Amino acid sequence: MQWETVIGLEVHVQLATQSKIFSGASTAFGAEPNSQACAVDLGLPGVLPVLNESAVAMAVQFGLGINAEIPEVSIFDRKNYFYPDLPKGYQTSQMYHPIVGQGEVEITLEDGETKRIRVHHAHLEEDAGKSLHEDFHSMTGVDLNRAGTPLLEIVSEPDMRSAKEAVAYLKAMHSIVTYLGISDGNMAEGSMRCDVNVSVRPKGQEAFGTRAEIKNVNSFRFVERAIAFEVERQIELIEDGGKVVQETRLYDPEADETRSMRTKEEANDYRYFPCPDLLPVVLDAAYVDHLRSSLPELPAEKRARFQNELGLSAYDAGVLSATRAMADFFEGVKEVCGDAKLAANWVQGEFAGHLNKEGLTIASSPVSALQLGELVARVKDETINGKAAKQVFAALWAGEGDSADDIIEARGLKQVTDTGAIEAMIDQVIADSPVQVAQYRDAEPDKRGKMIGYFVGQVMKASRGTANPQQVNGLLKEKLDALC
Repeated sequence: MQWETVIGLEVHVQLATQSKIFSGASTAFGAEPNSQACAVDLGLPGVLPVLNESAVAMAVQFGLGINAEIPEVSIFDRKNYFYPDLPKGYQTSQMYHPIVGQGEVEITLEDGETKRIRVHHAHLEEDAGKSLHEDFHSMTGVDLNRAGTPLLEIVSEPDMRSAKEAVAYLKAMHSIVTYLGISDGNMAEGSMRCDVNVSVRPKGQEAFGTRAEIKNVNSFRFVERAIAFEVERQIELIEDGGKVVQETRLYDPEADETRSMRTKEEANDYRYFPCPDLLPVVLDAAYVDHLRSSLPELPAEKRARFQNELGLSAYDAGVLSATRAMADFFEGVKEVCGDAKLAANWVQGEFAGHLNKEGLTIASSPVSALQLGELVARVKDETINGKAAKQVFAALWAGEGDSADDIIEARGLKQVTDTGAIEAMIDQVIADSPVQVAQYRDAEPDKRGKMIGYFVGQVMKASRGTANPQQVNGLLKEKLDALC
């Protein structure tokens, strides 16, 4: 039997506010345990929440960024459950009237095909604390620093049909929230994580199969691996005569498997009801229009501009617009050197290669957009050739000079374009290579092109790599052909 995978994602995005969603406590990462949990976060008697307007604005900006409906009224609810890292005994969330309605996101697959994924809604809620098991023998510690941190939970429709599509959707979400500046998207620090709902059904069947939810997956790679394992598990279970149980599972990256945590709760298990301490949020048209006018250029728009205005290929435009940091860096290089294609080649090639090799982010790069732009400009105006440019880049990366011009001057890498000087070197190489000249003369005309490489190499060696390769090739061919 052939099977079809059905996937939906619930993406939890930590909003980049300075304080929590209902209190003034800090949201900074890495503080000492329980040092950033105030009376409101602890749920002490008599405290009242005050909604953080910045969280509301960020949620609305996200909704506008995915062309979603923005309801005039949204309402906070209490989701009741007991857990040690939730001292109030309930989580303040939005069940029935979320702040963002239906929208959609376009994803690009590896083969270049695009697909639209529907977003059911996105709602605001507070994060819980964190239970710590590793540092305590036979006990669990509780850190409430995260309690009350503002989250935007983005719920997709079950429109994805493979692990690759799910990863592409998650990357698109990451790109949107970081472009908007509403989250740093740092998955290692928990700023973005997702719950993955997976089910399988026979191909051609309309009804969905029973789904399992994989909780709190925090990397693109783990999402892909968790889905792959879960799909195989469910298919094997059904084909062996068993039934998939609706449950919550956990992905273990070390064992590369999902494990059962608990049976899946239904909405009525949480006894949702409107939060009596918070008024409905009412957004007027002027407020929404103000936020719409402040939106930056988003990934899809930037990708289209890179193609239509700068003449980049669809692939180059996609890579360079994938993150705001990469797009800004590329545009900085392009502005300095004045050549979009050359800038794209260097940013994706030498620059990205060095970042990947050393595991650095663009923010921590030792070479700035200005420095790389100046280097690319020297390649464009033929001050240096490609080989010398790589030497200059390596020196900039190592901090051996402040600018490309300084390094070019100090190392004598300026390209020789003087025809007389190049001819003199060519004449000397020809005089020193009688055997190779004879072989060239005796060869068939259509085979001489490959043989010229020897002479080019000797001239470049004589010039210490500074001769203009195009001039060398042209002049060599003229002189050698004249001897035939």
